[in-house]
Amino acid sequence: MRTDQLKRDELRSLFARPTDTSESVGLEVESGLVDPDTGRAAPYAGKNGVKAVLEAMLDEWDGEPEDDAGELTGVALPDGVRITLEHGGQIEYSSVPAANVTGAVADMRASLERLSELAGRFGWALVPGSRFPFDRVDTISWVPMSRGRVMRRHFSRIGSVGSYAPEILTLAMSTQVHLDYLSDEDFTRKLRMQAAASPVVAALLVNSPFHGGQLNGLLSQRSRDWLWVDPQRCGLLRPALGGDVSVDDIIDWALGIPMIYYVDAEGRYRTAPQRPFATIVEQGFDDGLMPTFDHWVSHLTQVWTHVRPRRTLELRAADGPSYRHIPAVPALWVGLSYHPPSREAAWELLRHYTVAEHAAATARLPAEGLRTLLGKDRMDELALELVRLARAGLRARVDTGLEAPEVLDYLDPLDEVLRTGKTFAEQCAERWDGDLRRDPRRYVDAFRV
Repeated sequence: MRTDQLKRDELRSLFARPTDTSESVGLEVESGLVDPDTGRAAPYAGKNGVKAVLEAMLDEWDGEPEDDAGELTGVALPDGVRITLEHGGQIEYSSVPAANVTGAVADMRASLERLSELAGRFGWALVPGSRFPFDRVDTISWVPMSRGRVMRRHFSRIGSVGSYAPEILTLAMSTQVHLDYLSDEDFTRKLRMQAAASPVVAALLVNSPFHGGQLNGLLSQRSRDWLWVDPQRCGLLRPALGGDVSVDDIIDWALGIPMIYYVDAEGRYRTAPQRPFATIVEQGFDDGLMPTFDHWVSHLTQVWTHVRPRRTLELRAADGPSYRHIPAVPALWVGLSYHPPSREAAWELLRHYTVAEHAAATARLPAEGLRTLLGKDRMDELALELVRLARAGLRARVDTGLEAPEVLDYLDPLDEVLRTGKTFAEQCAERWDGDLRRDPRRYVDAFRV
């Protein structure tokens, strides 16, 4: 058991980059296992439940189990891919780092199509996206995770500011991109642009118009819900919007936030004391345990900002698109982040907006999408320029042999959104009242893997 305090260099080591680090691409794609006829989420337990699908994966794919207090919650596959569960049974695919976008997309497609075939044998359809469209919190089967119970107590305790946490835990899905930074200076340049661009990207990719099978006028139920999940640890990464953000600024910010839970000496999830992590570093937990490096790593997984900095920069702002549009998300972020001229041009475009203007836009975009104003400027105009810069960045990578030419096609769906002014959410709503005939079966057929 550790008895001394964590030192600053230990906290900082989480952000240290080996000298041979390259700019790779990681993907996380969350999907729902749903009934093909009703669109409703599969339960965790039962003969054909989500747990049974994971057990088949263990038997047939030579995986290693990941469990929580004896309950199966994930599978680690021999190639490094992980298939894990979120609290409402959402299945998350986590890739191994790929050298480029096209490689990451090819790996993702192969894994999800294999998973879709397996799920189909249990009677389920695999549907990526941003939210279970035909469920509510009270129709979802909670996955029996120890940390989930502790998290629900935390959000209940903080009152109205945590009131939509159950929606996020059980219903929300997304497509997240992990990108690398190569040095402290590179960390600053990438993080500040990504934080500033995140609300624009979120507005461009709104794609969750359903709540319990009904359209209620919102374009992103998911983005609305995130506004009410402990705002000190969610949404805007405020330190990064100032421009000169450093690793030490992020450490100081995280030290000021309380943990939600920690793992004690016996491996049990415990409610953390409601004190800043800096105080826990000095005084320890209430049971006398002093925090370790693993507790620091865990603490940084308990913040869900639009960009989550750790060993990578995890980009989380966007709703998850439908299966065929998933490649647009890593293509957009890689084109903006891994081409220095595009990255700096995007920062110059966005650097003058204040934190207050970002916060106001983030609050409006669930209903307004690309019509949202950031300051005095429309999101659609800003998104048009970001997509142009991303395409230029990708083209430069193609010209130097870092990407295959088809990567440029991945941005075409975003060009179509901007040309027509109809986001993925608005396209989906039109189809719901059109060719889908308000039929969950037709919806699932249209959007499944």
